Amino acid sequence: MTQDGWQQLHAAAVEAMGSAYAPYSDFPVGVAGFADDGRLLSACNVENASYAVGLCAECGLVSDLVRTGGGRLVAVWCVDARGETLMPCGRCRQLLWEHGGAECVIRTPEGDLSLTEILPQAFGAQDLTKGAP
Repeated sequence: MTQDGWQQLHAAAVEAMGSAYAPYSDFPVGVAGFADDGRLLSACNVENASYAVGLCAECGLVSDLVRTGGGRLVAVWCVDARGETLMPCGRCRQLLWEHGGAECVIRTPEGDLSLTEILPQAFGAQDLTKGAP
């Protein structure tokens, strides 16, 4: 991923964060990612009064990926209200694994890391068949 590509992701994530619906936590989040065909995707978090049914920004990102033709995520950057890098939560890391795989690179507070580095021994679709007769 080029520096210009990362800058595009950051700008798109910050822009998406500006549309976040976060009246309960006051913690708006934006995320952007590139698909393997070069599409730039983005999303924001959408909260709900029933906290458990709120949507993380990464959920919206994956929905945008699927809605616009599918494929795989290759790079993702998540930001807070200040535009600072956020680490996706555990649920979202699993979601990103499903739609990006081991090689997807995440911009983290500690630098760029592959999902394999973030989720060693990750659970995936292949694990669903391991115990099958």
